[in-house]
Amino acid sequence: MIPLVRRARRITAVCALGAALAACGGTGASRAGLTAPSPSASASPSTAAKPSPSRPPALTPGPGGLTPVFSHGPRTKGKTVALTFDADMTADQGPRAAAGEHFDNPQLIATLRALKVPATVFMTGRWAEQYPDQARSIGSDPLFELANHSYSHYAFTANCYGLPTVPSDRMRSDVEGAYEAFRKAGVPHPMPYFRFPGGCYDRQSLRALSGLGVTAVQWDVVSGDAFATDADAVVRQVLDGVRPGSVVVMHCTRSAAPTTERVVRAVVPELRKRGYRLVKVSDLIGAATDRA
Repeated sequence: MIPLVRRARRITAVCALGAALAACGGTGASRAGLTAPSPSASASPSTAAKPSPSRPPALTPGPGGLTPVFSHGPRTKGKTVALTFDADMTADQGPRAAAGEHFDNPQLIATLRALKVPATVFMTGRWAEQYPDQARSIGSDPLFELANHSYSHYAFTANCYGLPTVPSDRMRSDVEGAYEAFRKAGVPHPMPYFRFPGGCYDRQSLRALSGLGVTAVQWDVVSGDAFATDADAVVRQVLDGVRPGSVVVMHCTRSAAPTTERVVRAVVPELRKRGYRLVKVSDLIGAATDRA
């Protein structure tokens, strides 16, 4: 197992090479102790509320009305894990896509379907604009749920892996812009979940989004698939990190995460062999809200 400190340093170095990926920062430097408390261990994940398109599970606002933050589900009485995939594309990467760079990964989505893996895809509005047919297909498939990863994939704090920064007075509109892109692409029921680009947030950004009714979704397992060329190393990192209730962050960006599809083909059977049940983020949040 890779020691946590060494793993964090390695991932931070990788992120410095490619700030376009969403969730490189596994240590959450700007979380500042703001994550929601872990759910009580008194109930089983099997009691999770079933999500519906009109009323998906969400957490209540945090202290001071701040946007609630969710990073993992219940740790006991049931082995569940949510695989999440960030579909990253910044607001200014259109020319690169036009030149042939692939920010999509249809083979990964096909593999998830073939293996019958429930998954949550955090998508930027720019990605949905570039690939509207794929966005609609993912968002319409009951196997998946589609959530918000901002419109621009610009950071919501300063010093976030070199990403450009969204001004505080535009943070809300950047999230709303992604939902508008989903609507135009024909996505029927995007979830009220939001993942901060780079995983970077602070009180100011949580306050800016507090009126949107979204839950910020982080993670507790960094796959390390960003720019990885060794699929086996990514597989080991995921399997070493997973615990009951884990949220694993991976990417749905073929050019910048080329090993992810192979990782999924190896990780999914092994997790199931170990007794894990693969679920969507809404299932974990539903289990948490059942405890409230």
